[in-house]
Amino acid sequence: MRQFILRESYRFTAALWLLVPLVGAVPFLFYGLGFTDALFESVSGFTTTGSTVISAPEALPAWLRLWRSLTQWLGGLGLVLFIVAFFPSLRTGSSQLYAAEFSGTQQRKLHPHMSGNVGRMWIVYTLMTILCAAALFACEPDDPFGCVCLALSTVSTGGFMPSAGGMAGYGENTMAVLTFFMFLSGVNVALLYNVFFFHWRRLRRSSEFVVYALVFAVASSVCTVAFAASGSPWMDSLRFSLFHIASTVSTCGFYTATPPQWPFVASVVTFILILSGAMAGSTGGGLKLRRLMTLSLYLRNYFSRMLHPSVVYTIKIDHKVVPADYVNMIFGFVFLYILFIIGGAFALTLTDIGIADAFCLAAANISNLGPTPIVGTLGAGLNYTLLSPVAKWVLMVLMLAGRLEIFALLAIVSPSYWRSR
Repeated sequence: MRQFILRESYRFTAALWLLVPLVGAVPFLFYGLGFTDALFESVSGFTTTGSTVISAPEALPAWLRLWRSLTQWLGGLGLVLFIVAFFPSLRTGSSQLYAAEFSGTQQRKLHPHMSGNVGRMWIVYTLMTILCAAALFACEPDDPFGCVCLALSTVSTGGFMPSAGGMAGYGENTMAVLTFFMFLSGVNVALLYNVFFFHWRRLRRSSEFVVYALVFAVASSVCTVAFAASGSPWMDSLRFSLFHIASTVSTCGFYTATPPQWPFVASVVTFILILSGAMAGSTGGGLKLRRLMTLSLYLRNYFSRMLHPSVVYTIKIDHKVVPADYVNMIFGFVFLYILFIIGGAFALTLTDIGIADAFCLAAANISNLGPTPIVGTLGAGLNYTLLSPVAKWVLMVLMLAGRLEIFALLAIVSPSYWRSR
């Protein structure tokens, strides 16, 4: 077995994320999509973004609908973790491969070796999918195939919908099941492993989970009040808000019919959640709450040092000191993340997309959220087929940047990276 170094891991990760979507686009090419559209659908699937150029998914043949959902499921935990799980020869360098695909994300330890972690994460991931499919089948017994596709999209936080109408054809019980599993899918997979084995106290001891649950509760409450104040019935406002917030904070991107009036505060909450994303170590995208918690603690310490310059402050999360190099990496990541959104939005405006729409699309796609109501129906009602080829390529770059968490993508396009030493 050969030990990977981080430099080689970046090359392997980049090659994997360029090659697999190309291969995954072949079924869409056979169906009749052009190269750009086929690759867009494949990249969107494997990065679990959920943006689609297929205006009528229900018209697809069954095999292609299944493949479309499988691309999201395979990419949910990351292609590198999928390869490591099934190719033992790579397990020696699995820690470096994980670091290359998830730069700046500290994963919880389930096993002394990363290869052991990977196996346990896939066990949880598979169990979650089976449970979600079973719960959906209990609600929709007449559509077992659709339930399987929906479960694959939900647990991976992918967001590909089985039909163009979103949740319009499903009942309230199905929406409740999806809300529950979307919320769970935004939780750290390693933390869910402990829950599956009845270590319930670890949920309460995880400060990131407490923040995640608090964000979900507060955002849902704010949106419920906002929609009710705009004239929607209270129960409808509550039901929609819970579904919408679970879909957004987990970066799943499922959508349903929006209330008649869309208050501005709902747009603000949605945009903030798009950027913040889910928990680190989950299948969700975004900046991740752990990073934002670390930054907030750093700023708190910074202002405290202004008042007490002689006191030494440390950043602790769950009673563990956060290393200084990890904090520096977070600052770099957040800066690049915002820079990519601004650059992507600017590029989209050059393709005759309005400034507000361009920023929303750039933020949603780099966060791997895809189609969701942001400002009224923007995103949910958007037909990506109508976008120009240039706009689609810009969005594909943003999807890959968000899934690879930027550093790996920048490393392989940097001339100095390829320069021999």
